[in-house]
Amino acid sequence: MENSYKPEMTPLNNGEKFKTLNITAKAGMQMPLHHSTKEAVIVVLKGEAILKMPTQEHVLSQNTTFIIPAMVDHSLKINKDFHAIAIMENDSEIQFES
Repeated sequence: MENSYKPEMTPLNNGEKFKTLNITAKAGMQMPLHHSTKEAVIVVLKGEAILKMPTQEHVLSQNTTFIIPAMVDHSLKINKDFHAIAIMENDSEIQFES
């Protein structure tokens, strides 16, 4: 059974080099520790979340963008209903910690 407390990521489009993922979440949800095998660009369309990285935290809020470096473990805590688009290379993978 799918965890209803985890944000939802769904594929949107694939181009020649890049793909986009739709990220939606309700306030109070959390995305567990994970990383992308390549750089990822996050474009926040709505809401607010805290991006927790090894040495710092970043507030992701409406109309902001953030570049997450490759292979850097991070998690996401949703403060306000959240909608974002992730842009990454087609061969990039999101890997969750076990």
